[in-house]
Amino acid sequence: MRRKLIDNPNGCTITHAMNIIGNKWTPIIIYVLGNKTYRFGELAVRTGKISRKVLANQLKEMEECGILIRRSYDETPKKVEYRLTQKGKELLPILDLICSWSEEISLQATPD
Repeated sequence: MRRKLIDNPNGCTITHAMNIIGNKWTPIIIYVLGNKTYRFGELAVRTGKISRKVLANQLKEMEECGILIRRSYDETPKKVEYRLTQKGKELLPILDLICSWSEEISLQATPD
């Protein structure tokens, strides 16, 4: 089932961005992929507690948005690899900034 997108009749850029990456797992998958290529099973392990069904749906959505490339090999057992497109890689510095911001907030929250 495809997730419900935020209505965006005025073409707001932040709304558009949130429709692409604004769910629970997409930023995590992007961050895990980074500049690497992973098979489905490797991604499932590295992304934590995401179910395989949800991971498959997220990867399909991300492929449709042009964030990642799915490469399927004609082998038995089936081999499928995922990697970020240039569009997906452009999100990495933004996610790094979010991580830094989160670390700073965590440090500020701890008592001296």
